[in-house]
Amino acid sequence: MIDHVGIPVSDYERAKAFYANALAPLDYVLIMEVQQTAGDSPACGFGANGKPDLWIGAEGGLNKPVHIAILAKNRAAVDAFHRAGLAAGGKDNGAPGLRPHYHPNYYGAFVLDPDGHNIEAVYHGAP
Repeated sequence: MIDHVGIPVSDYERAKAFYANALAPLDYVLIMEVQQTAGDSPACGFGANGKPDLWIGAEGGLNKPVHIAILAKNRAAVDAFHRAGLAAGGKDNGAPGLRPHYHPNYYGAFVLDPDGHNIEAVYHGAP
């Protein structure tokens, strides 16, 4: 079981605004902001139900993107995530829809964050 994931970003304030807006439809909110021990740069954690499990930090961007998928409560939340991600400055990397090559009810959408990281919202249930 994964407790949390952290990714470095090249522009902390821009990334923080992107994630705050793009993840809101998934009930993910900014839970805490800290100064990292190593390098004394800022970091913040987003999550649901008071537990930060997706962290971004101002260490600088990566030279290769990461992929993170966040579970949505329904297909409408996946759709809302995609719209919010694009409105927050993200780039479309896969419109909301079924991905039956994964399984018959896999419904996902993909948005690239400002650093090119592939952020996905996914719902596995029936419509």
